[in-house]
Amino acid sequence: MKVICGLGNPGDRYRLTRHNVGFRVVDLLADRWGLTGKGRIRDGGALLEARRPEPVSQVLLVKPMRFMNASGGPLRAALRQTSAEVEDDLLVVADDIDLPLGRIRLRRAGSAGGHNGLRDIIAALGTNEFARLRVGIGRSGEAVDHVLATFRAAERDLATEAIATAADAVERWLVAGIEEAMNEYNGLDLAEPPP
Repeated sequence: MKVICGLGNPGDRYRLTRHNVGFRVVDLLADRWGLTGKGRIRDGGALLEARRPEPVSQVLLVKPMRFMNASGGPLRAALRQTSAEVEDDLLVVADDIDLPLGRIRLRRAGSAGGHNGLRDIIAALGTNEFARLRVGIGRSGEAVDHVLATFRAAERDLATEAIATAADAVERWLVAGIEEAMNEYNGLDLAEPPP
């Protein structure tokens, strides 16, 4: 089983904020795969299981519902219900203020890079050896205000395209693994006009 965890904050107030792009990527995957409903809430996480064509088979979509800074516990609880190996079968999708809007970056492992949701997951799992997909949201003003703000009108189309591209990258990871997904998506800049 593969596990895809999108990070965000629960509730309508946060639904379209920059900090919730991880939730939006997971929601888009659920829509693409024809999954209906919100799944089940268990141990602080919204869980939705999907069967995908070979070579993927089963996928568990996870959205921790205890706010960003407490994402680790719900993800750890969800992983305990599966046969997934953290190093090989987990991909965490999060926002990144250090990446410009229109860029995404996959990594096999690494530090939290100042992201409190990733920091809590690393603490809860006792390792930073898991794949992550960072979706650029740009940086402006105070970090807290920026991540909890919605995208400006001029940014919305690019944000929607970046979320769709991130979902494409997740699907590539599922089928081909982290190296192939990194090679295909890490140099992409959606903000640049095509040649």
